[in-house]
Amino acid sequence: MPGARKAAKAEKHAPKTAKLEELLRLRAPAEDVAAYDEAVFAHAAGLAGAALSRHRRGESVIAIESDPALRHGGRQVSAITIVNDNMPFLFDSLLGEIADSAGEPLLVLHPVVLVSRGKGGAAEFAGEALPGKADPAAAERVSVIHVHVARLGEEAAAALKERLAYILGQVRAAVTDWKPMLARIDQAIHDFRYASVPLDRAEVAEGIAFLEWLRDDNFTFLGMREFKYVGGEKDGVLEVSKKAGLGILADPGVLVLRRGAEAVTTTPEIRAFLHGPEPLIVTKANAKSVVHRRAYLDYVGIKVFDAKGKLAGELRVVGLFTSTAYTSSVMDIPYLRSKAGAVIARSGFDAGDHSGKALINVLESYPRDELFQISVPTLRKHAEAILALGERPRVRVLFRVDQFDRFVSILVFVPRDRYDSIVRERIGAFLKTAFDGRLSAYYPSFPEGGLARVHFIIGRSGGRTPKVEPGALEAGIRAIVRTWEDALTDAAADSGAESGLVALANRLPRSYRNSFAPETALEDARQVAALSAADPIAIDFYRAAGEGDDHASLKIYHHGEPVGLSRRVPLLENMGFRVISERTFEIPGDEDAAPVFIHDMELAGEAGRAIDLGD
Repeated sequence: MPGARKAAKAEKHAPKTAKLEELLRLRAPAEDVAAYDEAVFAHAAGLAGAALSRHRRGESVIAIESDPALRHGGRQVSAITIVNDNMPFLFDSLLGEIADSAGEPLLVLHPVVLVSRGKGGAAEFAGEALPGKADPAAAERVSVIHVHVARLGEEAAAALKERLAYILGQVRAAVTDWKPMLARIDQAIHDFRYASVPLDRAEVAEGIAFLEWLRDDNFTFLGMREFKYVGGEKDGVLEVSKKAGLGILADPGVLVLRRGAEAVTTTPEIRAFLHGPEPLIVTKANAKSVVHRRAYLDYVGIKVFDAKGKLAGELRVVGLFTSTAYTSSVMDIPYLRSKAGAVIARSGFDAGDHSGKALINVLESYPRDELFQISVPTLRKHAEAILALGERPRVRVLFRVDQFDRFVSILVFVPRDRYDSIVRERIGAFLKTAFDGRLSAYYPSFPEGGLARVHFIIGRSGGRTPKVEPGALEAGIRAIVRTWEDALTDAAADSGAESGLVALANRLPRSYRNSFAPETALEDARQVAALSAADPIAIDFYRAAGEGDDHASLKIYHHGEPVGLSRRVPLLENMGFRVISERTFEIPGDEDAAPVFIHDMELAGEAGRAIDLGD
């Protein structure tokens, strides 16, 4: 009887499962569905339907199943189904974690469905929720995310399920507290506008405009937490307010500022901000967002004053700037426009002339996240340096140490034709060593002109950031991007070599360049230039750096064709040498001329005897 009841229940739900399967097929890309057998896709739809039926209002269902019947292109896969009340940020937040943890998804389905509630609040599929179409009475919108990935082991599946549950909690907290966070921003705006605030009124007005701009859909508010200031200007500290945090900052475990694993609550730099003239500060939090998109949270610190105009604390706001913060003109964004205006005014340029327009272009193309954080004096210095690169391109390094000593932001300009991924890796390694940190991020950019720009972020874990001279950084990076051809030109200038020898040395193959210095190449070019069909061979014994007295090297230069090993080795052995290694390099002939071959051989004396190169 129990088996019959189970079969009857399955039969009862079969039509609704079939409708869900039909919807999933309709919404899935045809090429993705084609990788599945009909029965396998139907089975996957059944798993999604089973998860949906377990959903209750206000709760989440996370199911990760590695059923052997689930196969994609002949390989077993794991199906991840997440069912939740429909709300913003669900899909991109969860898919970001799945991709980070399990790799590229093989199938991604995300219908928003209508459900009715049966006995005990169980969800029953009632159709697809369509944008702009009114829902039937009593119907609820539910998000169904169904993803297939390469098969997960039990431990990996359990760990992923735990992380997905955490992210769902973060999303729910941010969405639930969205309106209270907007209300708290409105209160901050009201206080700045009407309360007695001991700050410059122009600065306050720009701060109000910026907060209003944030509120008007230019910032995704994810969390807020208040701190109260206790003590004086030199020794005061920020303490967490008794007021509950909002959004993701309701969780005290989310640290906005930290060095390594330690929370940063108050530092001399924070005190300087709190007692300075600015009403707010914009920087980056240490934590990456798991809501919406995987990026370091943007942090806005807003000063709070009491009714008498005395500093009372700070309202810390975290979230993510929306796309308008990156696409709008810098002259249209409050807070940024005042920085840009100050730089333009202090430059002495007319915004309408050539130099003024060029400066504005520099500011518009400046890394936008960096523009929010940088001080006006540093921005002016960097903008003028970038402006000068338009007249004389060169290697340039412009850096800014985070005021909380958590990272160093570095703009590196190098010749575009010298830049590739290998150069970028070498520069990153050089910078992290120079600043005693780690490479946290890099953002290449290719503006107009002959230079490439890379924005490096070097993270730091503790202690004061080392003081590094810009000149030393630029010299190090020049050495990284310096080519063999550059070094050959310098060697030719130092030695007074003729242009014909330089041209001949430039024809040496890459394998040669990886083995010998440009100075050696010029010497070899002199040997090669003296060869001809009538005088086809030259020989040079030498001792390479690091070789002992019982070792030497030999170069044989031959015109027209290589000299076979079977000819070379016996002769050398008869002379009392052992041949350790051999390399051959071919120099193509110019136009119709014959090629020249260079045989480089490492030799050792028999029985370890010393080799006299003067013999």
